[in-house]
This record gives sequence, structure tokens and C-alpha cells, in this order.
Amino acid sequence: MPISTRDDLRNVAIVAHVDHGKTTLVDAMLWQSGAFRENQDVDDRVLDSNDLEREKGITILAKNTAVRHGGLTINIIDTPGHADFGGEVERGLSMVDGVVLLVDASEGPLPQTRFVLRKALAARLPVILVVNKTDRPDARIDEVVDETYELFMDLDADEDQIDFPIVFASGRAGRASLDKPADGEMPDSPDLEPLFGVITETIPAPSYDPDATLQAHVTNLDASSYLGRIALCRVHAGAIKKGQQVAWCRHDGSVERVRITELLMTEALARKPADEAGPGDIIAIAGIPDIMIGDTIADPDDPRPLPLITVDEPAISMTVGTNTGPLAGREKGTKVTARMVKDRLERELVGNVSIRVLPTERPDTWEVQGRGELALAILVEGMRREGYELTVGKPQVVAKTIDGKKHEPVERLTVDIPEEHLGAVTQLMAVRKGRMEHMTNHGTGWVRMEFLVPARGLIGFRTEFMTETRGTGMAHHVFEDYEPWFGELRTRPSGSLVADRSGAATAYAITNLQDRGTFFVGPTTEVYEGMIVGENSRSDDMDVNITKEKKLTNMRSSTGDELERLTPPRQLSLEEALEFCREDECVEVTPGAVRIRKVVLDARERERTRARLKRTG
Repeated sequence: MPISTRDDLRNVAIVAHVDHGKTTLVDAMLWQSGAFRENQDVDDRVLDSNDLEREKGITILAKNTAVRHGGLTINIIDTPGHADFGGEVERGLSMVDGVVLLVDASEGPLPQTRFVLRKALAARLPVILVVNKTDRPDARIDEVVDETYELFMDLDADEDQIDFPIVFASGRAGRASLDKPADGEMPDSPDLEPLFGVITETIPAPSYDPDATLQAHVTNLDASSYLGRIALCRVHAGAIKKGQQVAWCRHDGSVERVRITELLMTEALARKPADEAGPGDIIAIAGIPDIMIGDTIADPDDPRPLPLITVDEPAISMTVGTNTGPLAGREKGTKVTARMVKDRLERELVGNVSIRVLPTERPDTWEVQGRGELALAILVEGMRREGYELTVGKPQVVAKTIDGKKHEPVERLTVDIPEEHLGAVTQLMAVRKGRMEHMTNHGTGWVRMEFLVPARGLIGFRTEFMTETRGTGMAHHVFEDYEPWFGELRTRPSGSLVADRSGAATAYAITNLQDRGTFFVGPTTEVYEGMIVGENSRSDDMDVNITKEKKLTNMRSSTGDELERLTPPRQLSLEEALEFCREDECVEVTPGAVRIRKVVLDARERERTRARLKRTG
């Protein structure tokens, strides 16, 4: 079969662990390729355009950009570093011919590095290693390179894959070099020219059969108020033109003839109209309103669908339903009906291949499955900002039955902590049934530990971990495997303070109760029976009257009112509220508030349920 190549084109994905500098490096590549005017006002991390991405400082959605360098077009896919958004990584890798693996010069390879590298090696893609942030004062370049080689061997890479080029860079400064700088120093080159050179030489040009008919794979979706649904495709063979009639091969096997109304190609950050695209091009097309990820655009006379994009199985699930709390619908303009929530969840399925939505016994509640807590929390946060009111259950693991036995997902957790917190963190992991695999002391006062821990044990782990390490520890985890069920886990030692009646919280009541625990609400906050208003310092739940008012009399007090200082309430974010939940609790989410409540609001009904469980258990 004759094979031709597109020597004017390179398709590359930038993959790395969270916060190792992918998006910052792409910024520098865009600037140095002349994508922006010299005096143009451009935000830092320009590809993180989503509000949630900017707030959290992480990439959530894979995005593509194109830079021109010396007559060469380089299509760059910026992928998320968090394994919870692994579906984005897998789709990004299906569009490219090679990857740039970014590793922090101090932190070295971490769990998500392992995750994205495993995917790249499985796809047989050539790898370029970029040791980023060489100017960090705690950089340890030689050790990090050795650790990366060990990671390649651990993932069973073959000889060709292990023989990768190494570039030393500082993405923030926009400098890269093939010569190793001293630890903590800048690369000797003034720009990223060495990196562009290595990409040109190492990443293969797209190859194709010149006689083959059109095949283009849909790997992502976007929307435009003018064009409607836009499909992002990689052209594998043949040519595609604006206005052309093509065969739309759906993932269910059916084939339909459609017309391409608009053809767009990316230049820097903008999509610009094009008349024609060929093999290797990454394009955006409009004109097919119901197109889905994984579909194929093919020749109408010879339709040959490409294989479907497969992603890893979900590991965490939670129930999402309409807001059933007493304060539902109080906020102006919110979306509260089951039909609205169902439509929104179905829309999410169109562009997010990593999640699943399953029906439950109740018509107003659905089970949403995803890779991890963060991915599900981002979905709920997005819906909340769009004006939806929801009730969200505690995250649970998705168990599997293997050889007739119940198995649960196990995560590989890596923690970096100061030495003085070693005992506290080890104890924390022992309660969560974590097995320590490795412990490394770098001699810098910091220790790195690796654990295999059931995914259930990591629900609610981050808040406790940050408290134990005084905010200094770093924890990252990635899915490892399924193992037999670990048995019962009690991960939250404290109980809840539950309001026993409706009304407004008073300073007088909170003052008298604040020795009992930590409160989540302040004075004048409206509460209802069954709403969780704080964390009990003991292990059991306590019903409290937080609306109690001071009785005024006309008797003069000899001492006068003593000044009482109120401890400020602990404001929980959505992620912290989901972590705090127990099995009999859920989170009420509205655009203006995040509240935690008991699933059964009535205290007597809860007591009867508890008594019934004791008798049967």
C-alpha cells in the first residue's frame, strides 16, 4: 500500500501531572510563534478559558491550538492533568502522532504522570520528555530524569519508546535547551527554538494512503450560537470540502448522508473558515445537529467507520436529583423541575464520554457515574451556576463482581509531606486501609510515600489530610486496579449537629452551643428541621435548637450582659460538603447556597429507622 506523509504538519499532545506547567508552556509557544501582537493584552494560561478552570487553576477540558513555525503547522492539544478528566486525555491522544511529556524538575513523575504516560505508550506514540521549571530553587534534574526512566520501565515500554529525547525548559520564562542546566538555573537558550526543533524531528508527520477515501473521526464537540453544534475531527484519509456531501457513520451502526455547511481550521486561538482540509488536519465542521463523539465522517459512496473511542470505566457514582428540601424554589429564576434536570444531564452526556447517567427507582433522581469526586463536583458546580437546584447524595464507589466476588476500585496515592507529619499521615491511611508501597526521603526535610488505598477511603480524605499537615502536604491519586471488597470503613470520626426545628439561627443559641462543635451557619441564617448546621465534636449525631432566643424581662441585671465572642462559621465549598456527607446525608445545592441535610428530615422518623436497623442488624 503506497504511503504518503504531510511534511508541513505535526500533531502533538502536551501531557503532564496537574500543575506541572502545560498551559503556561503553550502560552510561551503561542507568543514565540507570533500568534499575538507584541502589545496585545492576553491573559496568562490563555487556553484555560472556562471560569471554573481559572478559579481552580487546573485544565478541565482538552483544547487544541495551532502554531506556525518555519513553514510548519504544529497542532497542539492541551490536555487536563487530573485523572478525573481522563476521558479528555484519551480523546486528545486519539488526534495526535506524538506527545510532549512534561515533568516538574522538583516534584518528578507523580500518579497522573503515570496515568497519561500509560495511555501514550499503549497508543504507541513517540514521547519527548520536557523537564520543566529547572529554575526552581529545589530542582533536582538528574534524579527526576532517572525517576522518569524508571517509570518508563515500570510501564513496560520497549527500547524504541525508552530512547526519548530530553529537553530542559522553563515554561514561564519561555526558554528551553538540550543542554542540562545546573539545578535551580535557567536553560541557556533565550527561547523555545530547541523544543520546536525536537518536535519537528521526533514527532512523525501524519501518514496516509493517497488512494483512500475520506475518513474523519469526531473526537470532541463544541457549540456556537450561529453555527449550532460543531464537531472537532481528525482527518485520517481523503479530503473534505465545505459544502461537500458526506456519509455520517453513527456509533449505533447507521449511516446517513449529510452536507458540511461550514469547515473551520484553528489558527492560534481562533477558528477560521477553510475551503478544504486533508489527511492529518484537525478541523471543526458544522451542519450535523445530532453528531456525537466517536462518529465517523466518510465518503458517501464508500462509508468506512473508524473504531469507537473507548475510555476507562467510571469508579465513583453519586445520586443527583431535584431539590426536595423545604427551601426549594425560594431563589428567583432557578430551575427546579425533574424535566429540566434530566435534560441538562442528557446534554452533558453529549460532550462528556467519561460519565454515565443511569435511572433510579425514583423518577426525579438519577445515578451519575464518573472517574472521581472532582469530575462529579465540577458537573454539579456547573449546573449550579446555570441556575439549577439539586439534591446530591454522598459519593459512592462503583463496585464490580469478578469471579463471583465483590471487588472495588483501588487508587495509587502519592503524598509529599514534611517529615514531622509522617506519623499523623500514616495513622490517617491506616484507618482508611491503605497499604504503603514505597517511602522516599529526599534529605530535604520532605518525605514521599506511595499507598494503595480503596477509592472509598479517599472520599473525604483531602480535607483531613490538609488539616493534619497544616496545609503543607500534597496528595495525588490515580486509579490502579480492582481488588476484593475491603470491608467496612469509617472515615469520619465526628458526628453532625442537626437542627431540630425551622427558623432563623440566633447568636444567643450559637453562643451556648459552640462548645459542642464547629458550626457551618452564622446568625440569621434560615434553617429547617433535619438540616446539618455543624460538626459534632463527638462521634454521634446531636439534635440542637439553633433558633433559641434570649427571653427579655423588665428586671435590671446587676452585672449587665457579658460580651460573648462568636466563633466565625466554617464556610464549606461544594467539594468539602460532598466530602463531609455520610450515607444518611445529602447536599442541597442552589445557585446561592450549599447546605447539608439528613436524607430523612423528621427526627422521630430517623430514630425509628435507626432502631429498626439495630433490630435487624
